[in-house]
Amino acid sequence: MDSLDVAPFFMTFMTFLLPALFAVSGILCGLSRLERRAACIALWSVRGAPLLLVGILSFWLATKPDPQAAFHGSLLSALMLILVVFMAWVLVQFSQHYMKGEQRVAQYYRWLMLTLAAVTLTLSSNHLLGFWIGWVGISLGLHFLLTFYPERPRAILAAHKKFILARVAELSLLVAFALLYWEHQTWYLLELMSHIDGTLSWSEQVAACLIAVAALMKCAQLPVHGWLMQVVEAPTPISALLHAGIINLGGYLVLTFYPLLHLSHSATWLLLIVAGFTTLFSALIMTTRISVKVRLAWSTSAQMGLMLLECALGLYELAVLHLLTHSVYKAHAFLNSSSAVQEFLTRRAAPDDTPNPIIWLSAFLFSVATVIFSALFWHYQGPMSPWLLMALALTVLVAQGRSIPKPVPWPRLLMLTFGLSLLYGGLKTTLGWLFHGHIAAHTEIPWSAADLWVSGIFISLFVLAVCLRYYAHLAWVNRFSVILFAGLYMDEWFTKVTLKIWPVALPAYSKAKHHGVSLLFPNLSKGWKK
Repeated sequence: MDSLDVAPFFMTFMTFLLPALFAVSGILCGLSRLERRAACIALWSVRGAPLLLVGILSFWLATKPDPQAAFHGSLLSALMLILVVFMAWVLVQFSQHYMKGEQRVAQYYRWLMLTLAAVTLTLSSNHLLGFWIGWVGISLGLHFLLTFYPERPRAILAAHKKFILARVAELSLLVAFALLYWEHQTWYLLELMSHIDGTLSWSEQVAACLIAVAALMKCAQLPVHGWLMQVVEAPTPISALLHAGIINLGGYLVLTFYPLLHLSHSATWLLLIVAGFTTLFSALIMTTRISVKVRLAWSTSAQMGLMLLECALGLYELAVLHLLTHSVYKAHAFLNSSSAVQEFLTRRAAPDDTPNPIIWLSAFLFSVATVIFSALFWHYQGPMSPWLLMALALTVLVAQGRSIPKPVPWPRLLMLTFGLSLLYGGLKTTLGWLFHGHIAAHTEIPWSAADLWVSGIFISLFVLAVCLRYYAHLAWVNRFSVILFAGLYMDEWFTKVTLKIWPVALPAYSKAKHHGVSLLFPNLSKGWKK
């Protein structure tokens, strides 16, 4: 075998190296003779994964990129693999104590490792069919993890809805891949994306819309979001895996097929409309929830909507930054959820006052000034809605800082806002330089129709959030709060339709528990099989 044949062989070998490591460890964890050592097997597997990843990425950097290589040699894929390996180590390490004493702990580690194998296969594969097989494997592995407690009706109902939506998303993705192959006669993702240029054919337009639909379902966007709010019945490490990793694959899908999607106005506006409404309402509904995990679930839906908005605006580097930071933050939030109650009570012990109009106006004017300065300093050119969101966020920060029992001095707030706005622009500029050459630059122009739509979403969110927090005594705010508390009634409607089409057999459970589920989902028991 000469030197020209060695590189393709090793690239193919590397594609399956990490998935094989996790898959083998998952199979070993499921063997009856090794059940007692399942935790140890999983732990050593995730400890060895970083070493393998270093070798894989080193060889990838040393070889010439090949669009027909089996390994998906892109910077985004490399960053995602680093994130997944890190998250796998954290979750397995956390599970050593959290899952200790569980009767079915071996099965937990089995499906956890098999799910990680499917995730790494999706991220590593440059072949569309390999990508799709990994995508299906993620969903199937997650289904077993979400039903780890089969005696809980709420968990079974959530997993049932997730199972149906996953099959629809997978079918959409498969049809999209078939259309792209029919148009370009290649299964290799990087080669296919390099062929996308100019006007799209009808098959490419349909494929782009189907990929957008699959991404929206994966990211739990309205109105198919309900399952994400109800999977909190699963063990905490599984919730962290879902919210910090798996659900982000919807964003990864859009970013990977970005050269195709940005040329399709239908797919772009599908993302803008659905993700826009999801960002607005999920963020508002989150404020009405008491349960820590449920609040985090609504936050995830809103954050995924915001990331899809960034993708639709062509802010590729900002979406990547959002994806990576959200994963780390949400994993920490779920794994640290046990102390969140104490933190909430501490904040409630010293509530802040309602900012007066002068404070609001001063905070807004200064925030806008700092954002304009930062945008000019970094020579920003592109949509203005991200900077508008930054200005509104800083407005709330400054107003709240001046309204607590011991107000923060103005000079300190001014330095903080300047620092945050400059850091925001610096990170975006740095990532833009890092990804330069890895993807064709295409962003919406300032104040385009898409930019104005997203700006309207952000302004609406700011106004409604301020009213809900500081002016809840108003009659219309009170009525709106009641509707938000009901989740706009969308999940109840979706659950009714789901159970009408495909009823689910709930486990034999106590009457008290069954009555509790009936209260959560009124009028839905008719769709359950007795």
